[in-house]
Amino acid sequence: MTSDFADGAALSSFAAALASGGLVLDGGLSNQLEAAGHDLGDALWSARLLDEDPEAIVRAHRAYFEAGADVVITSSYQATFEGFARRGIGRERAAGLLALSVDSAREAARSARTDRPGRPRWVAASAGPYGAMLADGSEYRGRYGLSAGELELFHRPRLEVLAAAGPDVLALETVPDADEAAALLRAVRGLGVPAWLSYTVAGDRTRAGQPLEEAFALAADADEVVAVGVNCCAPQDVSGAVAVAARVTGKPVVAYPNSGETWDARARAWRGRSSFAPGLVREWRAAGARLVGGCCRVGPDVIRSIASPPPSV
Repeated sequence: MTSDFADGAALSSFAAALASGGLVLDGGLSNQLEAAGHDLGDALWSARLLDEDPEAIVRAHRAYFEAGADVVITSSYQATFEGFARRGIGRERAAGLLALSVDSAREAARSARTDRPGRPRWVAASAGPYGAMLADGSEYRGRYGLSAGELELFHRPRLEVLAAAGPDVLALETVPDADEAAALLRAVRGLGVPAWLSYTVAGDRTRAGQPLEEAFALAADADEVVAVGVNCCAPQDVSGAVAVAARVTGKPVVAYPNSGETWDARARAWRGRSSFAPGLVREWRAAGARLVGGCCRVGPDVIRSIASPPPSV
């Protein structure tokens, strides 16, 4: 696959930093907002606060930067034109809220206190899967009954707005299906912003059941994609998937699993206990992970332990 990206941008500074390894990603934005007392039971999830309380999002991002994260992911995972329209928010306002998600993360980067002055801080603009817009848990199944062309038409307008807002990278994340990944890879072409592609997986397959070798191979020759990986999966599924991603694509790998608890879509609640152990990070990095953090239910304390591990880790 070729594109204007390779000629127009070469490697971005973020991509160069990622290739050097050792970057720390943030944890779950939603759990940080809930810990601050916000009810995220709405279908827009954390994206609702872009309209109602954007400063809360700045504070949540700031907590992760201050915990030692080098990269934070914006609150746009579940922010879509279609989802906002269901709440009576028109297209122009919705585009402004998508851009605000990037601006809020930038504001947190500027205002966060740090004991590591001069260390760059990066913003990844989240683009969740089609199933996130449905808000019914289908991002953990995929296979929505849409064609690749229809999925591309869904994703492209939002990606254009996010790219124009100036993030360092686009996070094509929690992708459950290789078919949707193919649509996202087409949708991201020519935007002039690098991207990472991150699947949600179960064992050695995507949530939709495709072998990970085939799923990651889609991104191997995509110039826009500077990293591949997994997120919002069980911690025990990370090491194997990271090794496959690194072997198949030769690209840096991102890894940010959830806590290991299970999401009950009907009850809209998490079940079980956390199995996320910071000591697992050493395994993930040994397998090829260059950007490591957490997803749902992983908070600043865990990110702090990843950013400043004890000498034995």
